[in-house]
Amino acid sequence: MLTRTFLLLFLLLCSCASLAAQPRESGRDLSSYFRGLNGAFVLYDQEANSWMRYNPERCRTRYSPASTFKIPNSLIGLETGVVSDKHSIIPWDSLHRSVETWNQDHDLQSAIANSVVWYYQEVARRVGEKRMKEFVEKIGYGNMDISGGIDRFWLGSTIEISADEQVDFLRRLSGNALPFSARTMDIVRDILILEKTDRSTLRGKTGFTDFKEGHVISWFVGYIETQQNRWFFACNVVSDNAGRDSEVMFKERKELPLRILRGLGLL
Repeated sequence: MLTRTFLLLFLLLCSCASLAAQPRESGRDLSSYFRGLNGAFVLYDQEANSWMRYNPERCRTRYSPASTFKIPNSLIGLETGVVSDKHSIIPWDSLHRSVETWNQDHDLQSAIANSVVWYYQEVARRVGEKRMKEFVEKIGYGNMDISGGIDRFWLGSTIEISADEQVDFLRRLSGNALPFSARTMDIVRDILILEKTDRSTLRGKTGFTDFKEGHVISWFVGYIETQQNRWFFACNVVSDNAGRDSEVMFKERKELPLRILRGLGLL
């Protein structure tokens, strides 16, 4: 009888521990931040093991990652030796592009800071389709479809990822839980730093692209780190009226989610 009592108590404790380990979920009306735009926002609080989502269904919907793919592209480029470190220069090809800061030589750090498309297209070409496919599948990045061309698949083409999956990917990058060396992940975490204060460090990457005729998407993904906690976030805005919304989406791709994070008291 005593043994049975201990067994029941043990099972009860295990059940309680399992329930305690389940992440908490909450919704939040953030529509005032989006000002009529169709968007999604997801936030994961590591210490509290809790999720907050605005437009949960949209948080699960996959879209082109646009320039947020520069994060895994950096990891893969470093791991394969295509770029040796954050100072690895790829010479400008002398083709004039509409973004003036792109029209010069760049290294990995300046290329991600200025979101230089041609630099990362060249990195992808040097990695090659076979190795790129292997790594994209190893990390389970979205739908893992790179068939849209080695230097275009993330630019409104075949590969797609959801806001929820963006957060999962960043959590694994932060926790050294991706199939890359510690050095590679250290370098990428370093080049993603956007702001560093005595209180916190903000890492992140924006993205913006057409993903089919008349449709545009903007992204901002990243995480905030303090000595006590980490908060991972992903925000996207999607429009089927590029002529009407493209300009404001491009300008607001970073500022909109930053306003949300400030409103939540995280910045």
